[in-house]
Amino acid sequence: MSLKIRLARSGAKKRPFYRIVVADARSPRDGRFIERIGSFDPMLDKENANRVVLDQERAKHWLSVGAQATDRVARFLSDAGLLNRAPRNNPQKAVPGKKAQERAAEKAKKAEAAAAAE
Repeated sequence: MSLKIRLARSGAKKRPFYRIVVADARSPRDGRFIERIGSFDPMLDKENANRVVLDQERAKHWLSVGAQATDRVARFLSDAGLLNRAPRNNPQKAVPGKKAQERAAEKAKKAEAAAAAE
């Protein structure tokens, strides 16, 4: 049985609240879980101490048993010092799309023509 440490969503519509749970990888997102080890409230400020609440002892235990953390939970665990998460790098993320590049080139061409006319 492969275990995941992941988020289970609860809370009202447009007011998310997540529980950090240890669950079987085959069970549904909000379904059966083995143990609840914390919570995450994205509606709170990033500086708020209650934004991420994590039982570090239980998280250590489940990681030692072989549970795999999802990307978001791995961030929380690395912030707590329990897991080394390699930073990701996507240099293409900030590059504008094809149409936006064409519009920018057109705009630059018009600006050159206006500057040359003066």
